[in-house]
Amino acid sequence: MKTRHEYRGLTWIDLQSPSAAEARSVTEEFGVLPSIAEELMMPNSRQRAESYGSYIFLVMHFPAIHHSHSKSQRQEINFVVGRNYLLTAHYDTIDSLHKFSKVFDTHAALASEPLGEHAGYLFFYAVRKMYQGIGYELDKIGSELSVIEEHIFQGREKEMVEAISKTARALLDLRQTIEPHRETLSSLEEHGAVFFGEDFTAFLRTLTREYFRIHNHLTRVTDSLKELRETNNSLLTTKQNETLKMFTIMAFFTFPLTLIAAVLGIHSSYNPVLGRPYDFWIMVGILLFTVLIMFLFFKRKGWL
Repeated sequence: MKTRHEYRGLTWIDLQSPSAAEARSVTEEFGVLPSIAEELMMPNSRQRAESYGSYIFLVMHFPAIHHSHSKSQRQEINFVVGRNYLLTAHYDTIDSLHKFSKVFDTHAALASEPLGEHAGYLFFYAVRKMYQGIGYELDKIGSELSVIEEHIFQGREKEMVEAISKTARALLDLRQTIEPHRETLSSLEEHGAVFFGEDFTAFLRTLTREYFRIHNHLTRVTDSLKELRETNNSLLTTKQNETLKMFTIMAFFTFPLTLIAAVLGIHSSYNPVLGRPYDFWIMVGILLFTVLIMFLFFKRKGWL
């Protein structure tokens, strides 16, 4: 699907799961190499920024844990940034990019101030909107951690083991997705300063700062998750120790009583209890007295 946006000499063409004909038509219109058309038609595993003289080609991946419209939690956007045009290609509906299209169309409808002198500004605003989307993802994960924390202290530690593991996996995927942005943005600063001029360098550095802001936010959320995991593990260990302690105490009580009962129940002419009047109650009394002595001993030692 191809969507075209135009305003004050700037053109933005957005391609979602483009066909071969759509990819070729836009690259031929703007004089982009046929190899780039092939890149636009299929996902790329390697994120990068490359300069081709009259345009810059970028491949960037963005996490979409809670806002993905497919099973994948990683959304790819290919950018071709020319002087007066921006081409984007992706393979899933991307909410942040859709929101940016609304902003672009609103500017065009209201004939308000231009978004910038060249298409580099369009790229800047689009990527910044994508980073805002990552911020929303992290806020959502932070809310999930708050719920997990409540459940941990409500005595649901076992249930939270799986929830913590899933959240840790989501944070790991997010980190692996955005880590290559550092090198991509660094290359973009180098190419962009030459292509768009030194005045635009400040905007490219702003994108780099946005990346580090998100990275720091991710680090804080990851640290919070680690603390919750340690707390949950400690509570689970404490519960297991308490259970083991109870079983151990029961064993200490049961073994001596079983031994005494077995000895008192031996059929022997020399058994001082067996055969006496009320011999059963005498044995019960001995066992109860033994239990009392053991209870007082354990209590004194602080084991109960």
